[in-house]
Amino acid sequence: MRFFRKRTDKFQRSETATAYLMISPWIVNFALFIFLPMVISLILCFYRWDLLSDPVFIGFGNFKTLINDGIFYKSLINTAYYTFIGVPLHVTVALFFAVLLNSRLRFIKIYRLLYFTPFVMPASAVAIVWLYLLYPDFGLANIVLSSVGLPQLKWLFDPILSKPILIIIYLWQFGQTMIIFLASLQGVPDSYYEAADIDGASRWRKFKSITIPMISPTIFFNIILNFIWSFQVFTFAYIMTDGGPSNSTLFYVLNIWRNAFEYFKMGYASLLSWILFVIILIFTIIQFKLQNKWVHYEI
Repeated sequence: MRFFRKRTDKFQRSETATAYLMISPWIVNFALFIFLPMVISLILCFYRWDLLSDPVFIGFGNFKTLINDGIFYKSLINTAYYTFIGVPLHVTVALFFAVLLNSRLRFIKIYRLLYFTPFVMPASAVAIVWLYLLYPDFGLANIVLSSVGLPQLKWLFDPILSKPILIIIYLWQFGQTMIIFLASLQGVPDSYYEAADIDGASRWRKFKSITIPMISPTIFFNIILNFIWSFQVFTFAYIMTDGGPSNSTLFYVLNIWRNAFEYFKMGYASLLSWILFVIILIFTIIQFKLQNKWVHYEI
């Protein structure tokens, strides 16, 4: 009996060693390119460093700068506006089209491909195309407005319209969220709908009482995913507006990038990055706490 126990323990140790060997590339990658930079950036929060000279310890100097930095608050408000308006609309639009495409229509695969395509297009190319469409002087949007006798708009060059337009572009790229919803919808048993039809339930009643509860984990997943992405919006604002006009599209990550690579305030940029991490973490925890009230998991 002792012999077999030793053989079993030896086999388990060998199996464990093999498992660690298989995941070692990921562990090394995480340690060198994620964990170590995070530790260094946390230390840099207490330093002033311009990338050229040696870091200088300034204690809570960056924190004092943060308190009096109006641009910090402006970028945070812009990002909150983009997130708390854009994410609910994005998830709603994606769910709407997922429901429409969850059918057996002719050429349905082509329709799904067409709606998914904007998501896989390079963000830089999408930004340039939209920029030319909305350019005040020769953009297609103003040409159409002029042709029907309407006044031309400044679009991205208008502080009032700039953020809503970026939200519209965000809505336009709902492909991935839609595909995730579509996969979830196809997992809802048809027997539930058949039972509801026998009871005379309307289409809206079936959607509210069957579809939504059954795909609520997927809705929760998409909200979390898009929430994290939206707080990191950068590419469209950087290429299309560069934070303007009047800092109306200066989002939080763009502000971090400016401080790090334009103003060479790496310590201050590190502090901003950690604040973003804490904000996303807090809101994610809150959403996980609230999910018990509306997310239903099958047992």
